[in-house]
Amino acid sequence: MNQDHHGSWPDLGLYVVADGMGGHNAGEVASHLAVETIRAFIAESASSADITWPFGLETRNSIDTNRLTTAVRLANRKIYSEGSKSPDLSGMGTTVVAALVAGDRMTIVSVGDSRMYRLRQGALEQLTKDDTWLASVLGEKQAEDADPQHPLRHVLTSVVGTKDDVKPGSREEQLVAGDRFLLCTDGIHGKLDAASLTSLLETAASASDGADTLVKEAITRGTSDNATALVINVA
Repeated sequence: MNQDHHGSWPDLGLYVVADGMGGHNAGEVASHLAVETIRAFIAESASSADITWPFGLETRNSIDTNRLTTAVRLANRKIYSEGSKSPDLSGMGTTVVAALVAGDRMTIVSVGDSRMYRLRQGALEQLTKDDTWLASVLGEKQAEDADPQHPLRHVLTSVVGTKDDVKPGSREEQLVAGDRFLLCTDGIHGKLDAASLTSLLETAASASDGADTLVKEAITRGTSDNATALVINVA
């Protein structure tokens, strides 16, 4: 069963990738709920000036960062609520990485270990931080270089939907023509190292070709997890 889910709405400037987890089909339910709840709030907040901010506004952040952070926290609330109603869905959760583009700015929000990368002039940079036990203890670089068989390598410290609230990581980036962004689940980055990601993104003829190639290569290399890639080109 594919428990990943993703959505792309260029008219809203919204791009989301989620990797669900949970027994039965609960992971699939969680990832779908996350993507749809995020889309719904971003659409509502784009078309109405008179919206409710259920978690208040963080004045140090831009409106778009507030919008996307709120959307992810609403998704958390929705998944947690649905999981509380049904034993089959109890404990379900999902990672989320989402981007909101407005003009020449991009807001990035993430929870869990789904990632966003930027390829700029041949240099690949990971723009999100993994919410994993290894990353919290060792730091991002050492965690990446740790033994692939480390028993705690994939233990997440934060996901969407397993608690009554979540605090997503966020950042804003200036867009530059020629930038290529990748949102992906660990089925991709768990099998393709930085050199492989760079090479495949650089040589892709288009965004869709890049996404297809990354998924196929991860499968060829024997990924044991669902693999989702969403690629954005900046013109």
